[in-house]
Amino acid sequence: MVLDFFAQLVLIAFVLFIVLPSLIWLIRVRPKQPVVDDDWNSDCEFITTAEITDEAITFSNVRNFFWRTTRDRDEAWIDSLTVKIDELKDIWFMVDHFHSIHGMAHTYLTFEFNDGTCLSFSFEARRRKKQRYHPWPGLWRNFELYLLVGMESDLTGLRTNGRGNKDYMFRAITPPEKDKHMLVRLAQKANQLAEKPEWYHSLLTTCNTSIVRLVNRVTPGRVPFLWRNFLPGYTPRAALKLGLIEDWGGLESTLEQARIDEVAREWDGEGSYSEMLRQHLPDSQK
Repeated sequence: MVLDFFAQLVLIAFVLFIVLPSLIWLIRVRPKQPVVDDDWNSDCEFITTAEITDEAITFSNVRNFFWRTTRDRDEAWIDSLTVKIDELKDIWFMVDHFHSIHGMAHTYLTFEFNDGTCLSFSFEARRRKKQRYHPWPGLWRNFELYLLVGMESDLTGLRTNGRGNKDYMFRAITPPEKDKHMLVRLAQKANQLAEKPEWYHSLLTTCNTSIVRLVNRVTPGRVPFLWRNFLPGYTPRAALKLGLIEDWGGLESTLEQARIDEVAREWDGEGSYSEMLRQHLPDSQK
């Protein structure tokens, strides 16, 4: 009698947690197709594309918002922005802690050029108007993958000043010439998504897993499979251990020096946001 009851419970659990989700996936989710054109939210309205030559990359639709708060902002898009590949100075690995759960964080990359241009690349979930991001619908093909290309004062300023998050900025270490290859790869990825959209997935295709995937294409095996890849808030420890970011005196010292949000909130919109941040960061170890 007890065994029969236990068997029924197992059967019910199997139906609820295996059969039904599988049917929902096959019938309602799998047939969905990602799209390029829709009624997008204004902060992800346009897709960036790139013209790539041996010497330079020209990006179109580069976001350049000024954020006082998330609701109070000046919206602007740069029609065309050209950077010279050989003028690339540094890559910065950004970690944005937006949640009280430490592991939940957003990561993205900023490319700094000798002329002072600081261009950020952020893999995100593209949202339609009145649509808000949440990890659960992100598992069920509700958001397209969006590669946001924008000025550092926009992408980082949103997080430090608009949202008041805790943010860190680490100088990346790359093998010779691989930094330039990474820039080209990101430009190519922007073009690819403009032609053939992909789904964002809250676990498998996120901000951090997308960066890891590209890094490993540029330098195979550079970032091993780690559980921290799925919890970006813990990535600085692994990145330091793997020699992916500069060591500024051990983990705690590196974290302390890399924190930028308190400094960034002193910015009033006058002068260069990017230059102000770097005045408080260690010099390059190159």
